[in-house]
Amino acid sequence: MHTSVGTATGRRGLALSLFSGAGGLDLGAEAAGYRVAAAVEINSDAPATMEKNFSGLHGSVIQKDIFDVTTKELLAAAGLRDRGRPDLLIGGPPCTPFSKSGFWLDWKRAGLDLGASLLQAYTRVLDEARPRAFVLENVYALTYDNRASAPAFQRLLREIDAAGYHFRWQVLHAADYGVPQARPRLFVVGSPKGERLPDLPEPTHGGAMGAAQPHVTAGQALAGLLTAPEPEETVGGRWGHLLAGIPPGRNYLHYTAERGCPAPIFKWRSRYWSFLLKLDPDKPSPTIQAQPGPYVGPFHWEDQRLRVPELKRLFTFPDDFELVGRRSSVQAQIGNAVPPLLARQVVEAVARSAG
Repeated sequence: MHTSVGTATGRRGLALSLFSGAGGLDLGAEAAGYRVAAAVEINSDAPATMEKNFSGLHGSVIQKDIFDVTTKELLAAAGLRDRGRPDLLIGGPPCTPFSKSGFWLDWKRAGLDLGASLLQAYTRVLDEARPRAFVLENVYALTYDNRASAPAFQRLLREIDAAGYHFRWQVLHAADYGVPQARPRLFVVGSPKGERLPDLPEPTHGGAMGAAQPHVTAGQALAGLLTAPEPEETVGGRWGHLLAGIPPGRNYLHYTAERGCPAPIFKWRSRYWSFLLKLDPDKPSPTIQAQPGPYVGPFHWEDQRLRVPELKRLFTFPDDFELVGRRSSVQAQIGNAVPPLLARQVVEAVARSAG
């Protein structure tokens, strides 16, 4: 079962994209009927990826720090006149300050990461561009009630309100929308006050009340996919040889006394859950990270790192989607992306509300 995000028509108008990355959210917006007319992305490889895959961009991707891009410049890049108004604003500000994996750092827990202000870059464009609707995506940890997340999230919601928009937010689990990956993400959607408040999509796949279909598994997603070996796929070093003994869907805990290992190698819960984690072909993939360590999974059940075409399938990127850069850059671009199939359903729900 190869999930597909669909094709674009542009019938619903123009979208502006911030923090575009490789364009996962953008693919979903285009499949939902919008045309991404301008994008901003600071990364060195991602703009080239966008330009290879999005023929409808009015010009090149603006490769700058978002703080150096004025809203007027962004609108001009989209081909909108001085008083032009985009139909949709989309974007996922980088999540480093609120990522669950970052809370072990005292300065992140204290909310001192300057990256948090990237949320304000989004609300600045929202206030100045006046789109007819918006979609903001982020890590679900932004909703946590702690010193780092709570003040930032409440400030974000206040600024959206002050910009003249009403909104709703929810953590959506990608697997519940047909994505073969267990990936929870926060979505905030909204429209100008006085207009209909956008909806968020109802789950379509197993695990949720009323779901009509079972979750799409990793085995289904990768079925029939022909891939060439990649130089980086072999897991070596101190622990790589242990992968062969771990059953699909299990991790390093296989080698603990609690799991019956006669010669335990690891103590119980002494590592991250993703350490030596292998895919289970009968379940959705666990969350795939953008910058995994050498022993951080999920690894393929055939005891190797996932190849790029496999990563694309597990994120619902089209097979012919071209990614620019070295393997580490490609992994980061995919791992930071919104699964396009999930993005499409979110944007479609917003578009239906806008009429």
